[in-house]
Amino acid sequence: MTSLRADLASQADVVDVSPPQYSVNREAAVLTVIPGTSPQDSRTSALVQYLRGTVVPRATAGTGVTALIGGQTAASIDTAGVISARLVVVVTFVIALSVLLLMAAFRSVVIPLVSAGLTLLSTGAAYGVIVAVFQWGWLGGGIDNGTTAPVDPWIPLMLFALLFGFSMDYQVFLVSRIREEWRAGAVSDSDAVASGLARTGRIITSAAAIMICVFAAFVLGDLRVLRVIGLGMAVAVLLDATLVRMVATPAVLQLMGRANWWFPPALERAVPNFLAEIRPGDVNTDRADYLTMKGTS
Repeated sequence: MTSLRADLASQADVVDVSPPQYSVNREAAVLTVIPGTSPQDSRTSALVQYLRGTVVPRATAGTGVTALIGGQTAASIDTAGVISARLVVVVTFVIALSVLLLMAAFRSVVIPLVSAGLTLLSTGAAYGVIVAVFQWGWLGGGIDNGTTAPVDPWIPLMLFALLFGFSMDYQVFLVSRIREEWRAGAVSDSDAVASGLARTGRIITSAAAIMICVFAAFVLGDLRVLRVIGLGMAVAVLLDATLVRMVATPAVLQLMGRANWWFPPALERAVPNFLAEIRPGDVNTDRADYLTMKGTS
């Protein structure tokens, strides 16, 4: 224990190491290591990894002693590592499942891929805003009381799940109307896109405005976690409901034309159909309230 304590104290980023606290039977002991950097500092994480991988194994080699590094700071670092390692898996699963569901709903390959890609744009923008504000301190003391720290590792995962749900909701609402116009015999794909956008644009932006106000209210709270989530979601919904859904999505659908509704025969047989088909002559296209599915207005 004396040798281990000396090795720990000799590290450049270690300020102090407490004397060992022994258990009653003296088969276990605890040393408290105080680093010279904050828990969120990257050097603290590097110190924990270096102690685990080099210092502790070297000090305990051949002694029969097992030494583990724990505590709140080390546990936070371990948690961040686990969440970061799973982030790609979760993002891939959510996107893949959303693409499959949109394929089943709209009988299209292009539209699900466009929807997923554009949603990633608004998600990335939200990540950039919260990093700039809360980690880099771009707004000074206005929103984060002048303090900066890394964003908690679970927040990007939570933001992605929430935002993908909101954006897919807006996307389904918009594309459903565009598809209805196309199936009902719109003169051209451009007319279908324009009509669908005109009929749903105000509703989507109004719904988004409500959610922006709700999330923006979180920024006024005292908890930093709520401020980060609130600002990230407010910015993401604002960008998604305006630039992404009202500008980028119609523009891409306009450029793709008939390719929007391309669906290979193999997928047609393999993917179940969630929506009843609307064919020309089945509905009155002059009405704004015609049916989109059997029994549902």
